[in-house]
Amino acid sequence: MPLPSFPKPFALVAVAGVAALLGACRSERVATTGSLYPIDYRARHPIVLTDGVRSLDVFVTGTGHIDPRQAADIDAFILEFRRYGRGTIVLDMPRGVAPGTGMAVERMGAAIRRLGADGGVPASRFTVTGYAVSNPGLAAPLRLSFQRMEAKVASQCGTWPQDLGVGDPAFNGRNEPHWNLGCATQTNVAAQIADPVDLVRGRPEGRIDTIRRTGDIMKIRDGKDPSTQWRQDGQTSVKSQVGQ
Repeated sequence: MPLPSFPKPFALVAVAGVAALLGACRSERVATTGSLYPIDYRARHPIVLTDGVRSLDVFVTGTGHIDPRQAADIDAFILEFRRYGRGTIVLDMPRGVAPGTGMAVERMGAAIRRLGADGGVPASRFTVTGYAVSNPGLAAPLRLSFQRMEAKVASQCGTWPQDLGVGDPAFNGRNEPHWNLGCATQTNVAAQIADPVDLVRGRPEGRIDTIRRTGDIMKIRDGKDPSTQWRQDGQTSVKSQVGQ
């Protein structure tokens, strides 16, 4: 029995449809496993190196003298600038303060520069500027600042894209940590790093104690114990107290 003949365009469409169906049956589905965002808190909240600003507010006291507490703060600030600072120290002095306080501000500014010179930062490394005081009745400090490299968390803490309660069953079913987990810890770690370069590479070895090393070598050659003998009150040794 002869096969029925179909119009040529209709036959082409039928063949294309059958081929598409067969291709869909044979194609493999692309499976996506795992989370769509990083689970590790170090990947979600990485610590990065960036340029930051260190600042210190020095409040005007009395006739313009610097008390011991603020003097200690300034000394520590000067030391940090010498170690890690860039450029100059900006001394931002208040303008438009209450009557009778302007002279104290100038005296404190001069005293700060003298402390800087004593700490190894000459007056040429200070840039003196001024800022307008909005309320003369409030305390207006002298602001010290400089630029330095610092470590900080690249992401924003306090972000909650998922509902931690029962309102998001899809998130609860995946059993994944919430997005903000670890951000505060990473921020605290970054704030405690004195030199951010330590995150990039280790420090070189320091100089050896040649005198101590030579003495230990000589004791070994003579058959003596090179270890240190530590005693308390001339009687009790450290080894005898271990484990008690």
